[in-house]
Amino acid sequence: MAYWLMKSEPDVNSYDDVVARGVPEEWHSVRNYTARNNMKAMQLGDEAFFYHSNVGKEIVGIIKVVALAHPDSTAEPNEKGNIVWECVDVLPVKKLPKPVTLETIKKTPELANMALVKLSRLSVGPVTEAEWKLICKMGGL
Repeated sequence: MAYWLMKSEPDVNSYDDVVARGVPEEWHSVRNYTARNNMKAMQLGDEAFFYHSNVGKEIVGIIKVVALAHPDSTAEPNEKGNIVWECVDVLPVKKLPKPVTLETIKKTPELANMALVKLSRLSVGPVTEAEWKLICKMGGL
């Protein structure tokens, strides 16, 4: 199993919104090739941290991949008529008892090389197993 971090603006789509809907949903509208390629690499059952970006700047929950990469329903076809943007479908797993803030992550030496820190604008990025375990512990799991 691989681990990931997926960002969403909580005023647009929060972790609580995803939980309330309770159905698999597309992680759509990502328009960055690296983030798209990360989603194409995801496997069923992979887990991801749900990160509130812009407002809050904190990891608040865990989601899992329930459908492999497929064309993003919000994407327009390119000049050749192809959809180049893809996404996965996710479901919530659990909320962290204690959100882990970006500030805390940046102050933690073991997380200094985390993609969230090194590639701060990347909306879908990898998380190592060691990073995953540490953040889960920091979040009260």
